[in-house]
Amino acid sequence: MQAAMEITARFCHKEMEAYGACVSSNPSTWQETCHELKLKVAHCTSSHPVIQKIRTDCAGEFMQFERCLRENQSDAQVCSAQVARFIACAETVDISAAAAEAPQPS
Repeated sequence: MQAAMEITARFCHKEMEAYGACVSSNPSTWQETCHELKLKVAHCTSSHPVIQKIRTDCAGEFMQFERCLRENQSDAQVCSAQVARFIACAETVDISAAAAEAPQPS
């Protein structure tokens, strides 16, 4: 997970910052208010091989986390167990081959 976060920060820092600021500023409506920014983050990360590998290998855990967020929009803290399961899965993914394919930032 640390590698995915580092890659996301390296390649999608601007998008992640904007999305995070939006979520923090809109605690009860972030799901709707920040939807466009969420799409920008998704678009930025969707082509990176390491992130694709984690998403593929941990799709079930990630879907459970997203479902929890949708069902608990006013209190995302409720989803800490789902986050923990996703992180635990992501940390077991072998990303060595995907990292070798990754484009380097310019």
